Amino acid sequence: MSSQLPSGPPGPRRRRPNLGIVDALVQSSFLVRAVLDQAAAEHDLSIVQARLLGVLRDREPRMAQLAQLLELTKSSTTGLVDRAEKRGLVRRTAIPVSDERAVHVMLTDQGREREQKFTAQVTRRLMALAAGLSETGRAQLSKALTQLVLYDAEQSGVDLDLAHPEPRTE
Repeated sequence: MSSQLPSGPPGPRRRRPNLGIVDALVQSSFLVRAVLDQAAAEHDLSIVQARLLGVLRDREPRMAQLAQLLELTKSSTTGLVDRAEKRGLVRRTAIPVSDERAVHVMLTDQGREREQKFTAQVTRRLMALAAGLSETGRAQLSKALTQLVLYDAEQSGVDLDLAHPEPRTE
């Protein structure tokens, strides 16, 4: 008996289900999380360390701002920065103001290199996931997800405006 596929005309094309907004967001979050987890592990980072490097990619926040952006307590943020500093990924720089304890957190050269490699790997993998979408579909997805992120940031009081990042003091 042959294991060949039937040679007749193709059957009706199977319709792809519409998952609905909730299931689609949840399922896509699992896909993205898997990409992030794998890339972080391959670059010897925890997912929180990867988020830290990503936040510091284009800004140099104060510790309180960093805690807010990472959605961590101040003490958890301090521990995270302490560990990243010991690994040579970040450094703290004093802010020249009256409060002597105020500091900016910034990437070191080693941290910037690790962040760039991590981001490049994540970008390749996520673009591969989006390859099944048309160019218009990718643009629509980008716009919709941007609106979702900006709305959440606005509701949470998080400033994501990168048009006026804190000045670099390297």
